[in-house]
Amino acid sequence: MGSVIGTLIIAALIVGLSGFKLDREYQRGVIFRLGRARGIKGPGLYWIVPWVDQKVQVDVRTRTVNIEPQETVTADSVTIRVNAVLYYRILDASKAINRVENYEMAVYQIALTTLRNVVGQNILDDVLQNRDKINIKVQEIVDEITEPWGIVIERVEMKDVEIPPGMQRAMAKEAEAIREKRARLIKATAEQEASLKLAEASQNISQNPSALELRRLQMLTEIGAENNTTTIIMMPSDFINLAQRWAAVPQTLSKPAEVKPFNPEVFLNTKEVEESDRP
Repeated sequence: MGSVIGTLIIAALIVGLSGFKLDREYQRGVIFRLGRARGIKGPGLYWIVPWVDQKVQVDVRTRTVNIEPQETVTADSVTIRVNAVLYYRILDASKAINRVENYEMAVYQIALTTLRNVVGQNILDDVLQNRDKINIKVQEIVDEITEPWGIVIERVEMKDVEIPPGMQRAMAKEAEAIREKRARLIKATAEQEASLKLAEASQNISQNPSALELRRLQMLTEIGAENNTTTIIMMPSDFINLAQRWAAVPQTLSKPAEVKPFNPEVFLNTKEVEESDRP
C-alpha cells in the first residue's frame, strides 16, 4: 500500500513539474485551456496546468521577408521586374495566432500584391526616382491590413528594378543628351563671363597703359618658369606708338639729284661748240 502511495506521489510530482515552462526574452507563450485562449505568458519561467493547458510559442523579434522578383506593368505601360524586403514584428501574439491561420504566409502574400499594385499606379520615372514614396505607400497599406492580426510593419524597401534592354538603351541616350545639354550651357555661361571680364580688363588697360606692360612682364615670368628653348624679346608699347607716329609724318626731305652716265660723244660736241664760240 505504501509503495502505491509513493508511486502516486512521484507521478504527481512528475506531472506537476511538467507544467513548468520557460520562454526566452524574445518568446511569448499563448495559453489555451481546454481549447479557449487564456492569455499570454512569458518570458521567463511560469507554470501551466498539465494536460489542461496547451502553449503555442511565438517569436516576437523583427522578421525579414524577401519578396521574390515579380513582373508588373507601370502606369506608362512599361513591363518591369521588382523585388523588395519587408520587415515586420508581432505586437500581440494572441491575435497573430487566433486571427489568421498562418500569419507568415499572410504577411508575405499581402505584401506581394500590394507592391505590384502600388508600382502599377506609378510611371517608370517615379519608380526609379521616388522609391522612398513607393516604399512608404506599401508600408502604410500593408500595416493597415495586418493591424488586426497584431502585426506591425516596420519597413519596406525595394531592392532592385529590372528594366527591358530596349528601355535601358533609350534611357541611356536620354541621360547622355541631358548631360551634353548641361555641358553646353555651362560652357556658354563660362564664355559669357569670360567675355565680360575681358571687356572690363580692356577698359582698365586703356585707362592705364602701364598695366599692359605689367601684364607682359608677368607673361614673361610664366613662360620662363617652363622648360622652353624659345627666347621672346618684348618691346614696350611706347616704341610701337613712336614708330606709328613717325610713319604718319610726311617726308619733306628732297630727293638726291639723278646722276646720268658719262657719254664721250656728248662731251666732244660740247667742247667743239665752246671753241667755235671763241673770237
